[in-house]
Amino acid sequence: MSKKTIFIWYRNDLRLHDHEPLYQALQAKASVIPLYCFDERQFGTTSFGFPKTGAFRTQFILESVADLRNSLRSQGSDLVVCRGLPEKIIPLLAKSLNIWALYYHREVTSEELAVESALKKALSQIGVKVQSFWGTTLFHINDLPFSIPQIPEIFTQFRKRVEKSSTVAPTFPTPESLPPLPEIEVGKIPKLADFGLEPPSFDQRAVLNFKGGETAALARLEHYFWKQDYLKAYKQTRNGMLGADYSSKFSPWLALGCLSPRHIYEQVKEYEMQRFKNDSTYWLVFELLWRDYFRFICAKHGNHLFRQSGLQGVKIPWQEDWERFELWRQGMTGFPLIDANMRELAATGFMSNRGRQNVASFLTKNLGINWQMGAEWFESLLIDYDVCSNWGNWNYTAGVGNDARGFRYFNIQKQSKDYDPQGKYVKHWLPEIASLPASKVHEPWKLQPLEQKLYEVRIGVNYPQPVVDLIKSVKANETIYNAALSQK
Repeated sequence: MSKKTIFIWYRNDLRLHDHEPLYQALQAKASVIPLYCFDERQFGTTSFGFPKTGAFRTQFILESVADLRNSLRSQGSDLVVCRGLPEKIIPLLAKSLNIWALYYHREVTSEELAVESALKKALSQIGVKVQSFWGTTLFHINDLPFSIPQIPEIFTQFRKRVEKSSTVAPTFPTPESLPPLPEIEVGKIPKLADFGLEPPSFDQRAVLNFKGGETAALARLEHYFWKQDYLKAYKQTRNGMLGADYSSKFSPWLALGCLSPRHIYEQVKEYEMQRFKNDSTYWLVFELLWRDYFRFICAKHGNHLFRQSGLQGVKIPWQEDWERFELWRQGMTGFPLIDANMRELAATGFMSNRGRQNVASFLTKNLGINWQMGAEWFESLLIDYDVCSNWGNWNYTAGVGNDARGFRYFNIQKQSKDYDPQGKYVKHWLPEIASLPASKVHEPWKLQPLEQKLYEVRIGVNYPQPVVDLIKSVKANETIYNAALSQK
């Protein structure tokens, strides 16, 4: 190899479009070797004993890596795949292949940063240069109107200043062809069984049959924006819970970097020029800004996001009531909206944003259970798990986040009637109460004995009694929260 050879280390950026490390390596006229390493630590268990990366998310990752390999092969290259600890394996490969440099997209949270630090140290010892790039957010970190330590704590302040003073950088072009790899063993993509996981079966009730990879991501965007023209009504439909197209569903592909937020932005701008510009087109970009905000807040606060006391440092005496947690986790709380959402998550690895807010509020504000348990359960199951958005949102809902506004909670009964007025969603996921009319489906515990017999719904037998009294539990947990806040 007479040219300089650069490793492109892929992690949560599994795409060819808008990929600066790849683009810059090609601009340098280097030979490039794309590389993905399955880090064994990501397939262990969380602190509460859940699989860190469950079957749904692992399958989505495997599909995304396979799609990246196919795309690279179609360009004349390939993807080197390995398993183990990146800081051990990559330096060995780099030495054997006489690698000049490693390019990669940097992350902001502790586990990922620890790997980066260890890898940099190992590569420096063998003379391999390391260059990192920023490519996860809509707005580049260097284009913000403030430094990381000065990032506003409140989202609205962050959004207004960014919208006023920053611009979205253009995407990097997708390469038309890539140099071939040297004669090396590229490795096999592992299977679910290699991680001790069973292949999850597709549930026909799922909102969408999500498939990992850049190809599926771009197809989804084409479907949602251009073929079905759903973007024009996004703001009105985004709080739905049933069906494939109430929202964009881009989040799984954004989480793994199969889809660039800047590409979405450019497509929104194109849509506004060709079709409509309204509140809905703005609102999709607004949601991308929330994603940016959590990422930059992680960069600012580091590990504080993962503390039980959260970013605010509020020391609430949370319970770790495993019996009640199991009822929440299994969708057996006796509250249909909560149960339906939790069963959807368990059966599909996905849940609507509206559902996530409700189940998180219920766990923390009604059950008073440690929010970290919920955050780890989401981490295990969600196919769109993004460390910053997941832990940031749980901080926020638990009332320990930097944008928290006192003891806010979701009124489960009001939410049920506002967002599922006919009970279609809860009936979809709770067949045992599907016979109930819309007027009774959200409060089955109020059924009289004759009604239970009529509808064949026996409370406490084939559908559970409510685990708590909604009003009393909220008041009790508000008292605990306010006491903790006063001690801060």
